[in-house]
This record gives sequence, C-alpha cells and structure tokens, in this order.
Amino acid sequence: MASLISSPLFNFLLISFSFLSFLLIRSHAFEGRRAIESHYHTVEISSLLPASVCSPSTKGHSKRPSTLKVFHRHGPCSKHSQDNATPSLDEILTHDQSRVDSIQHKINLNAEMDKVKDKKAALPVQSGRALGSGNYIVTLGLGTPKKSLSLIFDTGSDLTWTQCQPCARVCYKQQDPIFNPIASTTYSNVSCSSTQCSQLSTTTGNDPSCSTKTCVYGIQYGDQSFSIGFFSQDTLTISSSDLVPKFYFGCGQNNQGLFGNTAGLLGLGRDSLSFVSQTAQRYGKYFSYCLPSSSSSTGHLTFGKSGVSSNVKFTTFAASRGTSFYFIDIVGISVGTTQLSIRPSVFKTPGTIIDSGTVITRLPPAAYKALSTEFKKQMKKYPSVPAYSILDTCYDLSKYTTISIPKISFTFGGNVKVDLAPSGILIVINSSRVCLAFAANSDASDVGILGNVQQTTLEVVYDVAGGKLGFAPGGC
Repeated sequence: MASLISSPLFNFLLISFSFLSFLLIRSHAFEGRRAIESHYHTVEISSLLPASVCSPSTKGHSKRPSTLKVFHRHGPCSKHSQDNATPSLDEILTHDQSRVDSIQHKINLNAEMDKVKDKKAALPVQSGRALGSGNYIVTLGLGTPKKSLSLIFDTGSDLTWTQCQPCARVCYKQQDPIFNPIASTTYSNVSCSSTQCSQLSTTTGNDPSCSTKTCVYGIQYGDQSFSIGFFSQDTLTISSSDLVPKFYFGCGQNNQGLFGNTAGLLGLGRDSLSFVSQTAQRYGKYFSYCLPSSSSSTGHLTFGKSGVSSNVKFTTFAASRGTSFYFIDIVGISVGTTQLSIRPSVFKTPGTIIDSGTVITRLPPAAYKALSTEFKKQMKKYPSVPAYSILDTCYDLSKYTTISIPKISFTFGGNVKVDLAPSGILIVINSSRVCLAFAANSDASDVGILGNVQQTTLEVVYDVAGGKLGFAPGGC
C-alpha cells in the first residue's frame, strides 16, 4: 500500500483529481455568475436617447397582410412631428395623468352603477372617456376614392372618428387634408332610428341626438377634448387588397383638443361599435401590435391571425367589470433575481388593464413601493437624484456610457412571465436624469394600468374572441 501511495501513478491520479475539482468549482462559479448576469441588462445610455433621424424597424411585419405601420407621433418617422412643437416630457406626463384619472373614474363609476338597479339614471352628462391624445398613429384610407388619414390608435377607446368638411363649427389643424364626405361615392349618413345610432350611448357615454333624421354623436375625453358630428358609414381601406365597406365612424364637425395634427382616432376597444367588433367576421376579433423601442423607430399594427409569432404566450383576459377595457391578471413582479413579496390581493382587488394610450404603467401603491425599493437596492452603485413629476426613482448617469440594470419581469395569470425591454424599464428625462418608468396610484383601490412604455418591442396579441392576451419578445 505504501509503495502504491508513493508511486508515480498515484501522484498523477491525485494531481488529475485536484485539477478536475478546480475546473468543476470554477465551472460552477462561472455558471452561477452567468445565471446572475442573465437577470440583468447591459445598456448603452445612447440607446435610451431619442434620435433625430428615423430608423425604421427591419422586422418583416410589412409582408404580413392587413398590416399598418406604427409611428410615434412626436418622432422623426412621423410627418406630424414636423409641423408641431414636440411637447416636453412634463407636459406628456401631465396629459398622461389626465388620461389615467379619466380611466379610473370611468371604471369606478361602473362599479358604483353595478350597485343600483337603474344604471342609466346614474350616468353623468359627461362620462369622462379615456383621453384621446395617445402616442401612436397609423395611416389608413377612408372613402371612395380613398383619402389617406393618420389616426391615433387606442385600445382604451371604442369610437373611430375623423374631422370632416365643412367643419360646421371648429376643426383643429391637421396634417392630412380634412376628409370631405361629399367627394366620396360610398359615404352615407346613419339614420337616427338605426340600431347603431342607439348603440352610441354605450360607445361614447352620451345619448345621440338627431339632425334632420341623421344621427349625431358627441364624445368628450378626460382632458375636455371632444368631437361632435354626424354618425356615418364609408369604406375603410387597410391596404389595396383589404377594404372594409360600410364602416361606422364619426364624421366630426366640431372638434377640439389634444389630438396634435392627426386626423382623429381609431377605436380598438371591445364595444359593439369599435373597429374590433365591426370587423369581427373579417379578422375574427384578433389583432396585434408592436410599439417601437424609441420614437425614432417604427412598429406595426396587424389585424387577423396571419403571421403571428409562434413564440406568443397567452394569458386569459380577466372580467371587464362592465367596461370595454382589456383587463388582465398580474400575479407577480420580479427585479433581477428577486421575486417581490406582494400579496395577491394587492393586484386582484383593484384589477389591471392593458392600454395602448397610457404612457407610464400605474401600479397599486404597495406593489410600486416593493418595486422601487428593490430596484434602488440593485442600483445602489449609481448616484440618485430628486424625483421628476410622477417619477420618483431617478439617477444621474451622465458619467456612464454603459450601465447594468436589473431585468424587470411581470407574471400574468396562467404563469405567463414577460421580460420587459430596457426601454420599458428606464425613461430619459435629460442627460443627468434617468428614471424608473413606473408610478404609483394614489389609492390602493384604483385600477392598475400596463402602459405603452412597458409594452415597447413586445408583440402584443389580442385574441378578443378567444378571451386571451399574448406576449412575445422582439416584435419590432
């Protein structure tokens, strides 16, 4: 035995074992470090800054049928940014809060109306529809021959409308020529006695009126913007081979508000007069979009199932609580490797909607506090700075070209986990202030809102008929 221990073979085996043990320990350490690193984004600060030159997405969405290109209306890819001064972020956040207040008021009002038998008697004169000044626009055609119009698309609204000549009262300035119904051979007014006219009460929150037997709609938004005009029908053109005849829309004769110089609004809610419901036979109440990572790029809005990514993971829509909003269930949030400790009732009690028009995601106060606290903990090496508007977790990153930030993931009902892109985590105020792109609701009972900043680069799929919402990474 002693001779074996002192033999060259034993020494070789001992050295080999020691070397293999070293490699194994090093491998485990490397795997552990790589696992931790996989929970962080390495971000170049320049990638978070808006560019002055348009860089269209190179994704192949343009080859999909029934697809419209999506632009940020204040970015260089949009023709609308050329004539209007770009609002400051403070102005955008102020308008965003008005929209949030309007949505929460409407949902709270519906909850109160559920407690009484005569719901109609409880309706106010103005029900405070969601603010119409969303960030993202698409261009489609209206009439025969078609006239191109750029419309804000909005999942939080139902009525589609555009400004129309002769602008009997007021029309705000818009980039496209104002639609002239007289020039369209397929245009017609909708009768006051029609079923669709009576449906405007739920679509707009206001009872329709009548003018020489023609149905008149009126809709007012949370910031006091409004549109009033004739309820009409005409051919809507998505592409040269994709036409929607006899589409119901508002032909606005009196329009004022924060619509920039767009021509109006495309309503993608769930009400019976929304685009989604009107085109149910054509597209099966199925649409998807991708919002670009910055205002200097492009995304897409697609109708129908064709070409949707096979990587989509679906969560079931939650009960709509008597509204046309899209409710979803948030069951958890993680920051880096840490799963936040948030009681399920924090999300369940107020509920959450996904909304293309709200900018910054609103969370229940307890959920936001947990998110902000953990984010600060994992970002402690970066210098903090005071709050900006509704954003209170901010940093001075002016001395850095590259930073490491923890990934933020949301888990929805059905254990559907979605990682946010860096553009969905941080928002740049200026060169010396970058903030966490989330905010807290003022009250724990207020509905949460998954806003459009957090949706950037994701393929977001609405299977309305199937009652589910899907997410896939890298949509644009």
